[in-house]
Amino acid sequence: MDCSASTCTRSISRLSATSETVFCVSRTLRVLLKSVRRLSLKPLHIFINLYRAIRVTFHRLVRHIVSSISSYNMAKVNTTFQTADYLVCASTLLVACGIGVFHACTGGRQRTSAEFLLADRNMSPFPVAVSLVASFISAITFLGTPAENYTQGCMYWLYAISYIFVGLWTSRCFIPIFYRLHVTSAFEYLELRFNKVLRICGMLTFFLQMIIYMGIVIYAPALALSAVTGLHLWGSVVAIGLVCTFYTTIGGMKAVLWTDVFQVTIMISGFLALIIAGSMRMGGIGKVWEVAEAGGRIDFFNFDPDPTVRHTFWSVVIGGTFTWSAVYCVNQAQVQRYLTCGREPVAQFALFLAVVGMVIVVSLACLAGLVMYANYAGCDPFTLGYVDSSDQLVPYFLMDLFHESPGLPGLLVSAVFSAALSTVSSGLNSLAAVTGEDIVKTISPDIEEEKYTKITKALAAGYGILCIGMAFVASLLGDVLQAALSIFGMIGGPLLGLFSLGIFFPWANSKGALTGLICGLVFSFWIGIGAQFYPPPNPNKPLLSIDNCPNVTEASLNATFYMTTELPYTMAKEPERPHVAQLYAVSYAWYSAIAWLTVIGTGLIASFATGYTEPSEVDPRLLCPVVDAMYCCLPEKWKGPLRCGAKKYEPGDDQYRDYKMEPIRTVATDLDLAV
Repeated sequence: MDCSASTCTRSISRLSATSETVFCVSRTLRVLLKSVRRLSLKPLHIFINLYRAIRVTFHRLVRHIVSSISSYNMAKVNTTFQTADYLVCASTLLVACGIGVFHACTGGRQRTSAEFLLADRNMSPFPVAVSLVASFISAITFLGTPAENYTQGCMYWLYAISYIFVGLWTSRCFIPIFYRLHVTSAFEYLELRFNKVLRICGMLTFFLQMIIYMGIVIYAPALALSAVTGLHLWGSVVAIGLVCTFYTTIGGMKAVLWTDVFQVTIMISGFLALIIAGSMRMGGIGKVWEVAEAGGRIDFFNFDPDPTVRHTFWSVVIGGTFTWSAVYCVNQAQVQRYLTCGREPVAQFALFLAVVGMVIVVSLACLAGLVMYANYAGCDPFTLGYVDSSDQLVPYFLMDLFHESPGLPGLLVSAVFSAALSTVSSGLNSLAAVTGEDIVKTISPDIEEEKYTKITKALAAGYGILCIGMAFVASLLGDVLQAALSIFGMIGGPLLGLFSLGIFFPWANSKGALTGLICGLVFSFWIGIGAQFYPPPNPNKPLLSIDNCPNVTEASLNATFYMTTELPYTMAKEPERPHVAQLYAVSYAWYSAIAWLTVIGTGLIASFATGYTEPSEVDPRLLCPVVDAMYCCLPEKWKGPLRCGAKKYEPGDDQYRDYKMEPIRTVATDLDLAV
């Protein structure tokens, strides 16, 4: 069959791009798999080989990014995957499964709980650091953060500052305590410090947080896939959930950590591709910044103290510190990663590397959002009706950039896949660990090791199926970024407060801790759920426009007409809000801080009302006095009185080597005995 010269040229170019992209991906996968075979012997060589493969692949992809950028036409993008795109996506999932199979067949073959849950406590800091980055930023960052910067501006970028404070707080106060106790489940601390009831309450709170959150994380990439390919949304949810469940169940923590390394590499490559291609279309990063500034997206200096403003310097930095502390200080998924390092200094170094990685990733995500805005300034696809929600902006943008380069859209959608897989696998492994340590071993303390390991694997598989079902709930939550951070605030905040009450306040007793946890959960859920019925106003939201569309279609004219005819109604006076709605208007960024303060305040009041704990009676391994955490350089003669009667922990003290301790005596108990 004959074809025109232009058609033949375009077909040959497309075939060349497809073969080149597949070659790039296959080369990277070959080098990665070859390196993984030696991962237990030469971890530094793995990193070097992987870096070389990524560098070659990156240069090849940049050439095709340049060739794919054509004249800009804001017609609706053809969001259809081609064969090469499906091959690349499938390759990503197969590599994850392959890493799981590799670790199921090598080493100890996941026959012990120590290997399955903690990777034998001998991991190097690099994979642990990458996994710490991947576990909770993931698909929420890839989809939500660029969309946030596109629609609201770049105040979200200041979360990078909060990561630094989180790293300092975690490394100084929390990691040392978990290493002193040599625990597997973080909630074992609550039983040692308070009682078994608090351990169970903390565990149930964690279950609620993680199952809902993982539902969001599975749903988010499936949403991206359905937006760019037309595949059935729930078919994608099931595929992601099953692949993740498979390699987590058979490969254990080692498979989770090393798949995280592979997946973060793909995710960062995806951000770089979007930034480079989008900037080149605009004429450089300087032009991007200029357009974003003119559109009101560059604003780092909003110091408004009003807590109802969605993002300000104070809400993002201070509120963000509490939000992410709930993740990196006490969340079991992260605590488990610290414990895989085997030694406290190695874990602290891994966290330091993770903080650097988190700052880099959030910076790339925010910059990608500004690049996306610069490309669509004056011709917003959301207003035109090309996307249904802000969470679909990123997949739409990547198809707009690369729809003429087969394989590249598949690679970038694989980045979203990879991000989701890394988070869900971490959650499944941690849920299995908590259930095994806090429930199974409590019921059967003398259970055989082999049987216990099989049970934890079955638990991981069961939680995987449950999280697939929770993805349906996530579809009802709207904005995935705000939904995810709201959940961390409403549930993670009280949990952080519970641990903080035990670690920093030696007077706290079990009654006070339980009271504080209940009050914190009730108050934070009251605010969070109330905000769904009375959404906080956002009067300062930067406007989106279609005034500068070069090719305005009938659809866009209809959209403009609709906006014009609806304007009088949107300008009308809003229905009167009840006075309590002002409380619901508090920014979601403050949820965790409010919950933390509620737990600490009510917990201390209840503790003193019911008979506080004598500080000298508390095992010093369970405490981190504020003076030791914040003023480490003070002379001991000054720090002693500031510990308020609590004993100083001395490493190697024989007095505190017993793992299980007697219940802590309180003043009320002493009075009862005296009577």
